[in-house]
This record gives sequence, structure tokens and C-alpha cells, in this order.
Amino acid sequence: MNWQGVTVGYALTGSHCTLEEVLPQIQRFTDAGANVVPIVSSTIMTTDTRFGTSEHWQSELRRITGNELISSIVDAEPLGPSKKLDVLAIAPCTGSTTSRLANALTDSPVLMAAKAQMRNLRPLVLAISTNDGLGLNAANIAKLLVAKNIYFVPFGQDNPQAKPNSLVARMDLVMETCEAALQGKQLQPMLIERFLYA
Repeated sequence: MNWQGVTVGYALTGSHCTLEEVLPQIQRFTDAGANVVPIVSSTIMTTDTRFGTSEHWQSELRRITGNELISSIVDAEPLGPSKKLDVLAIAPCTGSTTSRLANALTDSPVLMAAKAQMRNLRPLVLAISTNDGLGLNAANIAKLLVAKNIYFVPFGQDNPQAKPNSLVARMDLVMETCEAALQGKQLQPMLIERFLYA
């Protein structure tokens, strides 16, 4: 696919353990010529963890995309009327974000961007990363699976023995999922075997 002239919204939420995994995916979009608009949750803006500092992740996102971060609901709201984003990926998409999205809550920049994308009937791609995907969040994932214009990065259990309810997407398939979504298709197979630990 020719990504020149395509504007990709790339939203990150607080699955800090997967942030290192998604940065190369953002780089893939920019290397292919897409204009990437970074959108971040308040957790990304304020929380330092053993996986990296907030300042590190912010700096990396600015460096890779060449754009300022959308980090408030007020800044995300114009994405609706402007129809700026051709496709929006939320990667990683935490269980908290998944549940809020499934229940029409708009209390973060990422969810405001998602609401704007759905308003415009444009593709929204979710790369889930949640410890309760096969627990209480299973109902929310099911609601989103049947929603119009929402597509999932292929996902599976990341550690069935130690964390049997945990589901994580193949972050290296974000770009391929977005390409399929722009054609109105779900990348298949959607349910995959991810990792198996002894």
C-alpha cells in the first residue's frame, strides 16, 4: 500500500510493558510516508515505570512522528469535525480503554479520538493488551467485535499457564491491520496462538 498522503492516528494507552514493542510499528508508518499523529492517555504523560519514564516515551513519539502529542480531550475533539485521520490505531489498547470504549465513555484524549473516528465512519483499529481479556473484559471485547468500522489486530493468549485471562495483540501486525481496515476488511486470522510458556 502507498502510505504517502495518508494520516494515521496512533494512540497509546498505559500498557507500559508493550510500549517498546509499538515504537518500531510507528516508525514503519513514518518510513512508509504516512503522517502519524500521536495521541496519548494521561498515563503515558504522567507515569514513570520500570519500562521507562514518561519523558522518554513522549520524546520518542515526537522524534519518530515529527508531530506534537495530542494529550488532552480538548486537543483531541477537533479530530471529529476536521476528519483529519484516515485510520486510527489504539496500540496498545488496555482493558480499561477497551471497557470504556465498549460502554461509550469519553474521558481521555484517546477515547475522544476514537469517538471522533467512529463519528466519521472511519476505521478504528484496536491492539488489545489486557490481563482480563478472557475475564470480565471478554464482554466488552465481544461488543466491539461486532461494532461497525472497528477492527482488531490479531491477538491471543500471551501466557496461558500463568495468566489464563490475558490477551495481547501481535503489535507487529498493526500496519497490516490498518491497511486491511482501510479496505473495510478484518485482517485474518484474528484469533492466533501468540506465545506458550511451559
